[in-house]
Amino acid sequence: MKVGICGRCGASPVFLLKVWVVVNQMNNVPIFSVVAYSGTGKTTFIEKLVFELKSRGLRVAVIKHDAHEFDIDHEGKDSWRFTRAGADVTVVVSETKAAVIESRPVPLETILGKITDVDIIITEGYKSGALPKIAVQRCATGKPLPLPAAECFAIVTDGAEYPGVPCFGLDDARGLADLLTSGI
Repeated sequence: MKVGICGRCGASPVFLLKVWVVVNQMNNVPIFSVVAYSGTGKTTFIEKLVFELKSRGLRVAVIKHDAHEFDIDHEGKDSWRFTRAGADVTVVVSETKAAVIESRPVPLETILGKITDVDIIITEGYKSGALPKIAVQRCATGKPLPLPAAECFAIVTDGAEYPGVPCFGLDDARGLADLLTSGI
């Protein structure tokens, strides 16, 4: 159920302005960051959201922020060997996909600037920064929202409603997709 100030989408004018600023800085592609504590279901919800957005014919990019060290390469493979030898950037390309492995910190803004030919970008785990935040809260975890409700563009929860912020159930990817695509 959407709750808020804007009669069309339920969002407050402040958050709509923030979205407009982010969209215009990134070649008119709206960007939203889904944030939550570990174990609340943000990845599961993003899967549902991506499926819903794709069913509408949209091209979707997802950026996952990992607070831990990760490795997408496999020991012994050529790309792993290049990276291990000291390559700062290793690229693997096939007929159907490509992966760029940068062995250095890469700011989110740089990554966003490299994404092309999509209609919407969803990030997971970027709690700080100017991106509009979609907070996910599952009451069974006993954890609160990961940031104050007033800082949220929208909230996905199985609990309380938050006046002034559009709220959606954990299974309502369609409702959130309606809000996110209202300007596309």
